[in-house]
Amino acid sequence: MIDSYKHKGLRKQLVNEIRRKGISDEGVLKAMEAVPRHFFFDSSFLKFAYDDQPFPIGAGQTISQPYTVAYQTELLNVKKGDKVLEIGTGSGYQACILACMGAKVFTIERIKSLYIKAKALLPEMQCNSIKVFYGDGYKGLPTYAPFDKIIVTAAAPLIPEALVEQLKIGGYLVIPVGGSGGQVMNRVIKTSGSDYEIEGHGLFRFVPLLNEREDI
Repeated sequence: MIDSYKHKGLRKQLVNEIRRKGISDEGVLKAMEAVPRHFFFDSSFLKFAYDDQPFPIGAGQTISQPYTVAYQTELLNVKKGDKVLEIGTGSGYQACILACMGAKVFTIERIKSLYIKAKALLPEMQCNSIKVFYGDGYKGLPTYAPFDKIIVTAAAPLIPEALVEQLKIGGYLVIPVGGSGGQVMNRVIKTSGSDYEIEGHGLFRFVPLLNEREDI
């Protein structure tokens, strides 16, 4: 797939729109401008790639709205070299943004068809600091813990304790929490081995975070 001058221009416009909406982290904005979002779309839907909207990617899932990706990433406060766990690989776009910012990304997808697609696409995009796993996001990846940061890209009814346990002290977990009517974007800050603080950061709408692997 080609990343043309037109695509780069559209990305720049999108980043300017996201900036106007309040995103100020230059690292996030540079990554959003660098990563070709259209690579994550089927060819027949490329014209929608740089709209600031979510879009279906199959199996009942979506590629998140760019503003939402930027918002969650800004809350995560990513530093170069951070070890980041992503729950819900989806298209792989969010993982690629994190990798572009210098993070070492471990990402889990429960839907097999999406896992296979992302596992094939990400190396083609030279996102070599991303490891993709097929599994249950609620359980995280205890073998690879602890993580500096954890990001969840689907709505959970509550904060999974297993994910908090896999977070380093001082680390952040960003997760939308709530029911089908909408969720509050929570930032969890782990303050000790068993304690954490929760900050609420606005209302969003995500697909639900489900447990168990699904062979679709």
